[in-house]
Amino acid sequence: MARIAGVDIPKNKRGVIALTYIFGLGNSRAIEILQKAQVSQDKKVQDWNDEEIGAIREAVSEFKIEGELRSEVSLNIKRLMDIGCYRGIRHRTGLPLRGQR
Repeated sequence: MARIAGVDIPKNKRGVIALTYIFGLGNSRAIEILQKAQVSQDKKVQDWNDEEIGAIREAVSEFKIEGELRSEVSLNIKRLMDIGCYRGIRHRTGLPLRGQR
């Protein structure tokens, strides 16, 4: 089982699907990372060798993911609550903020 960015990647899945297990990486960004690392999208994680895993780790390190991204999102929400805007008030009270009833 490969470990990338502190997340255990499932070894029986294709590379594109497996990379989406990392918070902050979706389908399109996973494809972009595999292209940068020059790894086939159809290749399963168990078939990756150490050089490919290293190249993927380097490509992933260029993006904000996992803890860094989570802290940025929470700081953005905290900022909204501190300035007292409509969205911040809705966050503070735990209500929907995009028009849902």
